[in-house]
Amino acid sequence: MSMAVAGMIAGMALGFAGYFGGFGAFLLVAALGAVGFVAGRLTEGDLELGDFFRGRGHNDERRR
Repeated sequence: MSMAVAGMIAGMALGFAGYFGGFGAFLLVAALGAVGFVAGRLTEGDLELGDFFRGRGHNDERRR
């Protein structure tokens, strides 16, 4: 599935949640979508869990 189709499906899901469930449902669907995106990136190997917990200058040799 291309990123354009995935983005369209996500946009439609957010639109339906906002229309039928109100703003709270919109936020819930957006938050769960973000969690699902991160989980998908973790399972594909594009992202590592340690990336969230390391500081920005972790590999920066100039800080010594």
